[in-house]
Amino acid sequence: MATALIEDSVNGALILSLIDFILSFVMIAGIGVVLAFLPLINKLGVVDEEKLRKGGH
Repeated sequence: MATALIEDSVNGALILSLIDFILSFVMIAGIGVVLAFLPLINKLGVVDEEKLRKGGH
């Protein structure tokens, strides 16, 4: 039988909690980076307001 990387004890649970805590900050930071780039991506697409009002495709 293979040995576990993190032991099944209170210490193992604390290690998993610490890993989960750190990874949650990584995920939140990743979401923040994506949200920060959305306005920049929005500026790439130019919309002609007059063409939209006339119903042009």
